[in-house]
Amino acid sequence: MRVIHFVTGGFSGGATQVALSLVRATQHEPDVESILVLRKKSHMPKQRVEALRQEGIRVYVVNNWLHLTTVFALVRLCHQLKPDVFVAHGFSEHLWGRLAAYLAGVPHIVQVEHNTKERYTRFRYWLSRKLNTVTDAIVGCSEGVRQVLLRRGYDADKCIAISNGIKPDPFIDEPVPASKRPNDIIMVARIAKQKDHRTLIEAIAILQQRHVNVKLQLIGKGKPRIVDGLKQQVQTLGLESQVEFAGFRSDVPELLKSTRIFVQCTHYEGMPLTLIEAMAAGCAVVGSQVPGVQEVIVEDSNGLTHRHQDAEHLADQLERLVKDDSLCDRLALSARQDALSHYTQTQMSQHYLNLFRDLKQGSSR
Repeated sequence: MRVIHFVTGGFSGGATQVALSLVRATQHEPDVESILVLRKKSHMPKQRVEALRQEGIRVYVVNNWLHLTTVFALVRLCHQLKPDVFVAHGFSEHLWGRLAAYLAGVPHIVQVEHNTKERYTRFRYWLSRKLNTVTDAIVGCSEGVRQVLLRRGYDADKCIAISNGIKPDPFIDEPVPASKRPNDIIMVARIAKQKDHRTLIEAIAILQQRHVNVKLQLIGKGKPRIVDGLKQQVQTLGLESQVEFAGFRSDVPELLKSTRIFVQCTHYEGMPLTLIEAMAAGCAVVGSQVPGVQEVIVEDSNGLTHRHQDAEHLADQLERLVKDDSLCDRLALSARQDALSHYTQTQMSQHYLNLFRDLKQGSSR
């Protein structure tokens, strides 16, 4: 069985990481050959593509000049590779990927929706619904995403949830208890409109007013316009000594294992991998009350949540974790157990493999 995974070549988002994880997971499966196809991005790191090829992964890059040229390039590639299953990950790649797979006559088409909110224009929504009729399965990366798909009116028989998973290896060793770590806070995320860094920074200012001094480390890159706006907010609030913009870091697991509190402050999510990694690293976690996050964090059981865009409530929750060592350790221990029990790449990959094998064994379109 030959499977193509088509996804953006940006590498910064969860969709690319999930697709890459699924390709890697099947490298030693005797009955499955997985191929990664990346939609070229202007900022795509060529060295990472080459590193994947050196790793033994079959990688192809298709152009991104126009949507139509991307579709034509994918059609040609499908005719060349003759896949049994075409998996289109993320928005808007799932539109152009599924259209190309249909035009190329690929027997089975799968869409993976990685977020609860996307920039659907009227045309793109219409196209998505049309493509649903020739799509065998529509996968939400969490139950929250599946519920969004159902509310859009998608076929319930085609919509399934397969939770994202992390590679547990960096987190297997028993971590230092969260309460024994410095009172630092970390957020690992692209600095983009989807994420709610502003509310988190405002919460740090509120804590400062309460004489609760903490340091916040923001890991991730973003468009200069957005980053500069957040830096201006930090300067206006007088938080320069407490908030660090650390940019891209390759040592995220080590950072997480040495930080007391992880925050997933966001406007919407699919299923955030960095939140699960923070849980596995033994951090006490706080997240916004939005779908995708609420599915992972069970209030006062394995973490805390805060009302969306409510900096005062977020500050309250952070203060609880800073001042109450017992609560911090209890939530962190439960979070770690949940992450390593329910959200691993092995579990995720097995669910996808079962889906692909079921499709292959069934009848073609």
